[in-house]
Amino acid sequence: MPASRAVVPTANASRYLQQLCKHWGHKFEVTFDPTVGRVALPFGPVEMTASDDVLEVVCRIEGDGDLARMQDVVADHVNRFAHREGALTFDWQPVA
Repeated sequence: MPASRAVVPTANASRYLQQLCKHWGHKFEVTFDPTVGRVALPFGPVEMTASDDVLEVVCRIEGDGDLARMQDVVADHVNRFAHREGALTFDWQPVA
């Protein structure tokens, strides 16, 4: 199962995690609290963990999905919520 991870520096990690989960909760199965969130997208889950200064995001593809596309969609959505902060840096790395 292809997977990638990004550690995104931001002081608003919990806010963005919750906003993304609420946003996608209208379409997909979502579970979250202020520090951990999971969104069951059709092509695989997105898992997020928020700390004081970092949002960690893990994307996993199940079946025939496009990992690069998934990464772009997640980063684009988080950056929409972070518009006041400016574009956040997503340095995606493979997960074994």
